[in-house]
Amino acid sequence: MNQTRVFLIFAWLMVAVLLWMEWGREKNAPDPVAAESSQPAVPAADDADLAPPAAGDVPQAAVPGLPAVSAPATAPATGAAPRVTVTTDVLKLVLDGRSVLQADLLQFPQSKAAGSPPVQLLTEERTHPYSATSGWASQSGSPVPGAGGFQPAQAAREYRLDEGRDELQVPFVWNGPDGVSIRRTYSFKRGDYAVAVKDEVSNAGTTPWQGYVFRKLDRVPAILSRSMTNPDSFSFNGATWYSPADGYQRRAFSDFLKDGNLNQTISDGWLAMLQHHFFTAWIPQADQASLYLLSQNGPRNVVEARGPGFTVAPGQQVSTQARLWVGPKLVDQIAKEDVKGLERVVDYSRFSLMAIIGQGLFWVMNQVHKLVGNWGWSIIGLVILLKLALFPLANAQYKSQAKMRKFQPRIAQLKERYGDDRQKFQTAMMELYKKEKINPMGGCLPLLIQMPIFFALYWVLVESVELRQAPWFAWIQDLTARDPYFILPVINVAVMWFTQKLTPAPGMDPMQQKMMQLMPLVFGVMMAFMPSGLVLYWVVNGGLSLAQQWWMTKKHGEHTPPAKAEAK
Repeated sequence: MNQTRVFLIFAWLMVAVLLWMEWGREKNAPDPVAAESSQPAVPAADDADLAPPAAGDVPQAAVPGLPAVSAPATAPATGAAPRVTVTTDVLKLVLDGRSVLQADLLQFPQSKAAGSPPVQLLTEERTHPYSATSGWASQSGSPVPGAGGFQPAQAAREYRLDEGRDELQVPFVWNGPDGVSIRRTYSFKRGDYAVAVKDEVSNAGTTPWQGYVFRKLDRVPAILSRSMTNPDSFSFNGATWYSPADGYQRRAFSDFLKDGNLNQTISDGWLAMLQHHFFTAWIPQADQASLYLLSQNGPRNVVEARGPGFTVAPGQQVSTQARLWVGPKLVDQIAKEDVKGLERVVDYSRFSLMAIIGQGLFWVMNQVHKLVGNWGWSIIGLVILLKLALFPLANAQYKSQAKMRKFQPRIAQLKERYGDDRQKFQTAMMELYKKEKINPMGGCLPLLIQMPIFFALYWVLVESVELRQAPWFAWIQDLTARDPYFILPVINVAVMWFTQKLTPAPGMDPMQQKMMQLMPLVFGVMMAFMPSGLVLYWVVNGGLSLAQQWWMTKKHGEHTPPAKAEAK
């Protein structure tokens, strides 16, 4: 196998992968017209969603402290709870004590246009609502707060994390019959997208109280435009969860219940809903087990953690807490949460090896960014570091190519001598390679190494919210969007064309030659719709490779020796 054939295989592999991705989106996405006509508005979620699966599906001991499965009991709703608005330096939330109904990400405008509103991650939008809820239910008849049960513990309806303060607490309370009360406290920190939610259950009555906490994410996913020019449709959209036993798992919205309900008891785990650049996640208390479930109610997809359950004797108090992440996929901030597996929400790939490569590439690029302060130049720095790391292999590759180019006239004479007898031609050519110490496989290894790097970097540039709307310079103002003027793809075509001219193609038949001549154009069309950051990587990488190949060709391939006896 020679360099040209490897390059051809790589090119067609890329085409096949991109076509497969596009076909998958077309196949799995719902029809927008049907969806909109059949579901003009979505009813609000309520405690009826807590009805458990059929008896036997949930082990009775799955959630500690719960009795046998039966219909959940809740206190009658007392009407809509007063809403509270909380504003920090990064979030603006609307709470009713039980649910986060709206979440604006103040540091992330929807577009680069002046005055653009912030991204609204959680929303009460009628056709595509999205909320995060934490409530209580009982399977023993004990009273628990209903949909409007939690009330603000203070008179204030607006809270703001002012300058000079690093933390803000917003309390709610539910006072039930028989002396039972639940105090809920939301805690916010400056610059933090993780909201701490702590519940303290006190029993001042005379009888034991039984109940369990549930935490869920409830969403009607938006219908994404199925287009190669829409980066949102490239990223994973769906539910993910993590358990120490099974690791990172995910389920796309289009296949939400394809493999059945999750129905798994997990400690020290988390559950989340992901979309392009942003996510929400419930991170329950690590030492308390919960029953993880997936469910659907009409168009609404729900991922939920039920438990732990508690039996609170008279005069006792218990507590449970969790963190709710509402925000972007910022790698550094996610790492600060110190939660096992949470870094996988930056979903570079479902395959662990590709995810590890992606994480490594982003780490290097992030270190370069700390020095240069621009993500475009960080990509260029990453290319230079990769070229330095692969320099010995690349030198061997280009030296092999230079030698092959040097002996092309003699190979052409061999081809002319043996005509259509390809077996004798291949035998004579391999004898020539052996005699002149030419390794025809010398150009394969560096290209094969670059293939997983290329695909991993593709997902890094698609997924990384750090690059969202990040400019390079001049006309490139968003590295995760396509080049608006197609300048980089055109440069890429030129680089590939010159590289092709320097690349030897011994023994290639005319049909293969014609196909190879089309490859720069094929790549140019493909790259025209890819993120400009990825095209920038490919242009710089190709440009440096072209310079290195030209130098090695000049150094090792200047003089062509005359034909010898092997051509006779």
